[in-house]
Amino acid sequence: MTKPLLRVGLIGSGFMGKAHAFAYGTAAKVFDLPFAVELHTLADANPELARTAAEALGFARATADWRAMVASPEIDVVHVTAPNALHKEMALAAIAAGKHVHCEKPLAPRAQDAREMAEAAEARGVKTQMGFNYLCNPMLALAREMIQAGELGEIRSYRGIHAEDYMTDASAPFSFRNDPVGGGVMADLGSHALATAEFLLGPIARVMGDAVTAIAERPDGQGGRRPVETDDVARAFLRFESGASGSIEASWIAMGRKMQHDVEVYGSKGALLFTQERFNELHFYSAEDPKGRRGFRCIEAGPDHPPYGRFCVAPGHQLGFNDLKAIEMAGFLDALAGRAPEPFSFRQGLRIQGLVETVLASAREERWRDA
Repeated sequence: MTKPLLRVGLIGSGFMGKAHAFAYGTAAKVFDLPFAVELHTLADANPELARTAAEALGFARATADWRAMVASPEIDVVHVTAPNALHKEMALAAIAAGKHVHCEKPLAPRAQDAREMAEAAEARGVKTQMGFNYLCNPMLALAREMIQAGELGEIRSYRGIHAEDYMTDASAPFSFRNDPVGGGVMADLGSHALATAEFLLGPIARVMGDAVTAIAERPDGQGGRRPVETDDVARAFLRFESGASGSIEASWIAMGRKMQHDVEVYGSKGALLFTQERFNELHFYSAEDPKGRRGFRCIEAGPDHPPYGRFCVAPGHQLGFNDLKAIEMAGFLDALAGRAPEPFSFRQGLRIQGLVETVLASAREERWRDA
């Protein structure tokens, strides 16, 4: 049977825009997608940039007018990979035009904006997806399965960190990441740490935050300096509804760290360790092992951890970042076809943005707050 056509519009051709285009190419070869996907139009900041990117990424058309693209009846789904502060306007325009929307995180500058986006999508009846592809890792799915099955016993504590170093240079100019509207490391990287914590252990009930601006000002690009109000490092103590306690940290000035997204889970019968820097491995400690034989053992990703086997028949050969994005895209298309629920909808994105704001409010007030 001929599959229905899904025509894709992409806004932005930077790091994440490329990842979305690559994901469609891979997903179409790896999964039995419910649609025949057409990379229809790429929109970017100017005509030349859009044209060059469209040719490189396989889009049939290019435009510098994203508004015209999302309004076009020839587009079925819109992907928003533009800077954070633009997400709301672009997503709402696409929703108003009846398009399904995939938006990178953070969903919006403020929780009230995220709520408006989630409610608009639900009222219009369109499907949505947030860009949390780290949660698509088979090793994290295995970790959650082991936790829920009781293999670690009663979960007592949790530690999570997302640290990178792309903002360590104090001479780098002020950018959208430093802008109070949609900026700050808790929103940019802490959102991943919070999403992973709830993915593994369930709802967070209370938080106690701390946020630090380590680089107080940056060049403004016009020969002057501009003060920085957003956080460079942010942390939070957590209390989960399950009774477990924990902490998360987000930093974009962690010198030498390129992609540290680490998780430690400690229970009454065992423990799990995971790091994104070696994300094809999950380390498991079991107190039920005989004395003299206890220690963390490495579980390597392989075909026994779906959907790894769709990519490679051999264990230990490893998935990559763009493979996780392909898994995310396949899940989104299954939701569009009614095969499955939305994997990480705008409603769930609102939840994470709300947690981000609660952590930052707690940091300002220096007190515990309900999540």
